[in-house]
Amino acid sequence: MGLKTFTTDFQNIGKQEFLRPNVGYRYFFDIQNAIVYDFDNLIKLKYVLKELPTKKVSKGDLDDEEYLIDIGNIERRFNNLINFEKVSEVGSDKNILQDGDIVIPKMQPQMGNIFLNTEHKRFIGSTELLEYSISPKYNQLFVYYLITSNKFLSDLAKLESGKTHRRVNPIDLLKIKIPLIPKAKQDQIVAQIEPIEKKIKELKAQITPPQEVINKVFAREFGFDLENADEKKKNMIHYSSLIDVANEELKFDISLKYRFIFNKYVKNPSKNDWIELGKLVEVKGGKRLPKGQNITEEDTGFKYVRVDDLSWSGIFDLENIKFISEENHKKIKNYISKENDILLTIVGATVGKCGLVPLELDGENITENFARLIILDKEKFLPEYINYCLQSKTSVYQIDEYKGRSSQGKLALFRIKKIKIPNIKPELQQKIVDEIKAELDKQEEIKSKIESERNKIDEIIEKAIK
Repeated sequence: MGLKTFTTDFQNIGKQEFLRPNVGYRYFFDIQNAIVYDFDNLIKLKYVLKELPTKKVSKGDLDDEEYLIDIGNIERRFNNLINFEKVSEVGSDKNILQDGDIVIPKMQPQMGNIFLNTEHKRFIGSTELLEYSISPKYNQLFVYYLITSNKFLSDLAKLESGKTHRRVNPIDLLKIKIPLIPKAKQDQIVAQIEPIEKKIKELKAQITPPQEVINKVFAREFGFDLENADEKKKNMIHYSSLIDVANEELKFDISLKYRFIFNKYVKNPSKNDWIELGKLVEVKGGKRLPKGQNITEEDTGFKYVRVDDLSWSGIFDLENIKFISEENHKKIKNYISKENDILLTIVGATVGKCGLVPLELDGENITENFARLIILDKEKFLPEYINYCLQSKTSVYQIDEYKGRSSQGKLALFRIKKIKIPNIKPELQQKIVDEIKAELDKQEEIKSKIESERNKIDEIIEKAIK
């Protein structure tokens, strides 16, 4: 493929708030003129979306239980929140999300993690999430589908900046020019979309979150009382015997509440033997890039797997993997992933995310925010079984205990070894794995149908604009 070249003027850089010489950014503003769709009449997004001032909730206990959401709770390109929960405390400052019509993240908005909140329901969310009001001259659904179309998101990606955490500055976002279309025409476009929306909702109703699938199978096989366990999480006071922890290394920020819940509602009712992960896996850390060194979009041949590349469902996003230089690879080459290892996040709000390394990431470098679990005997303990155990609530309660209560929760490598899983024969492990896989495969088929329907909406948008 030939090298794409273009000529720009340094005066253009001087007119903007930020010194951004990178190619994608300059091409979008200087050559593409911030235009996503070629149309006669255009309007800047700042006249359609108005960023609202943020209201904050401070870290610590909350006055009442609140719905907590993060970027990972917003379904990509589908106006939907998933896997969010009520909490009575937060580990860091959060934004109150209630006044705006639409919520757009600063971090990687080009992934499509955007949602409408036109009913103005109250959530507390990551400080990466910003609220905007939508001009009454615009149909809210039309705006949503326009800025979550594949065409718009691909151009939005050109505005990214940052090292390990890629962001789009809200000032740049609002400079983007979109088609100026009369509201009556917008309403007509949305009317065409409504039957597709209805079909998507019907398909979505058939979707079960992967963790729910895993927990259902585990609860049935092992006799866990997960319903009561979740209910008891809301209680602030629990009584437990110090005998249970007499031989443990303790820290003041460790929560024994979750040990009580795990023992009473998960481990004790199961009637199974349990075994510590330390007897089944070798635990290794990742590696931070040398100071001053960055990841890159350019395919250098050396991938660098980050926490952002792994979903809560345990799937690695191979399309958005970033790269490092050969020189940096040589410096951290001992910190890699291997096929059928398990990567487990150990720092921050995403502590506990885990996934089984696919063939495509075999031998690739991993961030220091991952722990690498190397299974010692794959015949006695199947990698898929251990991975499902870590994704299930059998491990969630234990991880909640060990990660501590600081604003930047951290799961020490030696504590990972203390996590217990049901010790069962390989035949039963395989039965459980097969059952979960079969159900998850059905879910993926439904998701493919949903994506196909979503692409039809893009086609309607593009046809109407042309």
